[in-house]
Amino acid sequence: MYLFQFFHNMDIESVLKGSPWTFNNHLLILCKLERGEDPLKVPLIFIPFWVQIHDVPIGLFYENLAIQLGNFIRAFLEYDGSNLGKENRNYMMVRVKIDVRKPLKRKKQVMCCGVCSYVKFKYERLSLFYFYYGRLGHNDYFCEIKMMLGVDIAEMGWDLSLRA
Repeated sequence: MYLFQFFHNMDIESVLKGSPWTFNNHLLILCKLERGEDPLKVPLIFIPFWVQIHDVPIGLFYENLAIQLGNFIRAFLEYDGSNLGKENRNYMMVRVKIDVRKPLKRKKQVMCCGVCSYVKFKYERLSLFYFYYGRLGHNDYFCEIKMMLGVDIAEMGWDLSLRA
């Protein structure tokens, strides 16, 4: 754990808004401490990510759907509709808070006009990621679960399509 001191509120806000940050391809989980808060008691398990939501059916590009899908991923923080229709960017953008202990969500079924389809999630600035069970900050070089189960790489459920 490292403690950083900023002398201007603008600097800390800029750093927090720019996350996720990495060092040597490992996620840095940042948290703003309140005055008097014990840094050793702060749970460093949540990190914000921008997520692209692809394959949204025509007619469903609404902020309300973006909020619902953001909350499905984990916890919705922000919606950015500024990219819709620009340079063939036909996807929604949401910022979500993710629990690094849980697997990333890959897709979600949605219904439009009585037809079911899947929207797919792509995570921007996705760093070290373990494809066997979809968790952040982990790799397969030494994984006790993989070694115990003897799972082959071909059986892994996640792939590079999660990266934006």
